[in-house]
Amino acid sequence: MTPDEQLIHTFYTAFKQRDYSTMQACYADHATFSDPVFRDLNATQVRSMWEMFLVKNDRLTVEFTHVQQRGKFITARWTADYVLSSTGNPVKNIIEARFTVESGKITEHEDSFNFYRWARQALGAKGVLLGWTPFVRRRVQRSAMASLQGYIRHQTNK
Repeated sequence: MTPDEQLIHTFYTAFKQRDYSTMQACYADHATFSDPVFRDLNATQVRSMWEMFLVKNDRLTVEFTHVQQRGKFITARWTADYVLSSTGNPVKNIIEARFTVESGKITEHEDSFNFYRWARQALGAKGVLLGWTPFVRRRVQRSAMASLQGYIRHQTNK
């Protein structure tokens, strides 16, 4: 296993153990993150996103496989089983991750998953009917960012 693959193993092992501090430490100070819900986060935002996700999802389980060096990228597949706090709906999300690592820290992290599949689970009937539309995707993205910004403000004011 390469040192970069080991870093990703450390990241996901911490995720499974609900250790957001270790997850946060895996990111460089100039890191970026993107997925279909959270677009173009900076290092502060991504660190807070994982903390928020773990704090709000006490029934979360995470599994990961296929951590592999592929040229300059590290790839992994991971699955998150959780209950979406805003709807109470159970979600099983299967995610493909791609990382860039420099000097032992994650500098770029991109997760991809089928948004419509996620929306059908997370949003229930509304997701089944409208989860494929750009309107719903944008609305979910705005709502997620508002939650994250509120979480960051709350953490800052503690």
